[in-house]
Order: sequence, then C-alpha cells, then structure tokens
Amino acid sequence: MGSSRIVAIEWGTLEGKRPRLVGSNARLGPHGDTIRLPLARLTTEDGQSGIGLCITNEEKASALLGRSFDDVFDLKQGTAIPWLAFDYALWDLAGKRKQKPVYLLAAAVNEMTVEEPLSVPCYDTSLYLDDLNLTNDEEAAHLIASEAAEGYKLGHRAFKIKIGRGARHMPLEQGIQRDIAVIHAVRKEIGPDLPIMLDANNGYNLNITKRILRETASDRIFWIEEPFHEDAILYEDLREWLEAQQLTTFISDGEGAADPHLLEWARIGLVDVVQYDIFSHGFTSWLATGRELDRWGARMAPHHYGTHYGNYVAAHLAGAIRGFVYLEWDEATTPGLSAPGYKLVEGRVSVPSVPGFGITVDEAVFTQAIAESGFALRL
Repeated sequence: MGSSRIVAIEWGTLEGKRPRLVGSNARLGPHGDTIRLPLARLTTEDGQSGIGLCITNEEKASALLGRSFDDVFDLKQGTAIPWLAFDYALWDLAGKRKQKPVYLLAAAVNEMTVEEPLSVPCYDTSLYLDDLNLTNDEEAAHLIASEAAEGYKLGHRAFKIKIGRGARHMPLEQGIQRDIAVIHAVRKEIGPDLPIMLDANNGYNLNITKRILRETASDRIFWIEEPFHEDAILYEDLREWLEAQQLTTFISDGEGAADPHLLEWARIGLVDVVQYDIFSHGFTSWLATGRELDRWGARMAPHHYGTHYGNYVAAHLAGAIRGFVYLEWDEATTPGLSAPGYKLVEGRVSVPSVPGFGITVDEAVFTQAIAESGFALRL
C-alpha cells in the first residue's frame, strides 16, 4: 500500500439509544436504553483516515503515533499483535487506502471468494427478560411475543430469546415455567418456520437444559447458547441426549471469558457454534479462528451485544469464513454515527461495497466527543 506514517489519532465516546429499555438476562440486571461507543480515528500523512471502535488511552495511542502504517498492518495477516487495540480503525484505514470494502480484504487473507453483493443472515437479539415486573405468565409471554413482532416489522426473520429467569430473578420452578411459556408464545407469534435461538447466560444446569429443550421440542430450537458454564463432560452428555431425542438443536458458546478448551471442543464436535466476542477477540483474530473452524467443519456467530457498531463490522467476516451462521443485530441509533449502505430486509443484511467498513462520523459531533471525553494527538 506504500509506506505512510500515522500522523493523527483522535479518540472520543459517542452515546446512543436503543428503541426501548432493555431488561435483564439470567445473571445481570436491566441493561437500560443507553449505549456508549468509544471510537478512534487514525489519519496517515497522505490524508487517509480510518475509524473504529477502540478501547485505549492517551499513553497507548501516543506509542502508535508516527509509526508507518505498513509496520502495524499487513494485508496478508491483518493488525500486528502490539496494535490490536486499534484493530477496527486499522482495517477501516486499510480498506480506504486500497479502495476496497473490508470484506474483500478479509476474504483475501483467508483465500476466499466473495459472492457480491454480500448479504448476511442476522437475528434479532433484543428479547431480554423485560417481563420481570409482571406476575402473570400469560401476560409476560405476550409481552415478549409482542417484542418479537416488533422485530419482524423491522425485517428480522430469526430471533434470540433470553431465558434463565429462575437462575436469579424468579423462584426456580416459576422461572422455568415462564421461560417455556415465553418460547411457546414467540413461536406462535412468528410462525412455524423462522429460527429461534435460546440464550441462558449460564443460568441453567444440564438437567434444566434438557427439560427446557424437551418441553419446547415442538418449537424447533435452532441453538441453545451458554446453557451452563463450559464443561466437556456436560457437553458430551447433552450431545448424546440431543441425538437420542432426535433434536437438531445446536450447542453454542464462547461469549465472555470462555474456557480455553472451547476450540478443541468445537474441533471434536461437542460445541457446534463458537461465539467469541467480536471486540474482545478482535477482527484479525477472528479471521485466524475462522480458518480453523472452517477446517474442522464447525460454525461461528460472533457475539457483540452492547454497541450496534458490531452490527456492521461483524458482517464483513461473513465474506471470509464459510462457517459464518448468523450476524447478531443490536438495534440502536447513535447521533454522529452513520452506516448508510447497510440494509436489513427479510432477515438479511446487505453490506455496502464501499471502501473500509462503510461507517462515517459527523465531524461536529465527533469533535465535541473528543473535547468532552477523549483526546487528540498529532505529529
């Protein structure tokens, strides 16, 4: 790409809103309606800029300032290990410098061919435990089903339901019964064919997991996510039970502080879908992980809940990893952030074929964020 030094680093946090208040999951309290998006903008001396989510500070950023772009980013591998905090801004910058969308650069790293226009299946991730203030299970189930109906109107055709009410927020048996009622209600609302995923956030044990899947067998669950803390013995038991019950439900895991043996369990078939977080794992690392998963015939669906920026950047992995199953869609609006080329229609997200990730910031809003919450460094 030609050597060019990074001559400016700007960092600030934008604040956005979700369409409604988001409730609890099995282990955490209400998530609220506010999101915070820390962004870095890197500019090279030839005038090109890249923007990306970035957790950093002024000291770390100052170490990057003045370095040659070619020293910190390689088109054949991605971001160099010491600079992974700036992974997304560097990929965006690489796309701008090559005048290509990131998904084409990523596909080249993994020696893949992208069918364009790139279209990625996604799921609605917004169905949290928003019903804990209700005492009647029927009313609670109706509420979550109505939220699924809202997602359908937005264009979603797959839905992930948070479960595990009995782990913390309700008495165990009452929580289990309500989980089941909610699953039935959502299935009735969206019809018989659209995928339903379940996410217990480690709020179940093996026996509760089997009960839930047995009592919702007619609802045809696509995957059960984080049913309990990662455990190879329990995974093997659950796998054998699913086969004996003739259930096709996938086992998915990997969000948060996942067990270091998770990839080995994916290799031998105990786990079907790996869900490392798109940001803590990183785009560059996901490309390498995806190559391994493809080699084993395993699947991936990167987690990113917490900032809708992940809706866009995670979609670019779909062009580089054959086993990409679903994109998590975290609906929100952040003033100052724009991703105009991304469209959600009939359960699929179309990805724009513009340089970089196709994400822009409003200059006035970002400048204010830098002044209020960040820093600006220049050579």
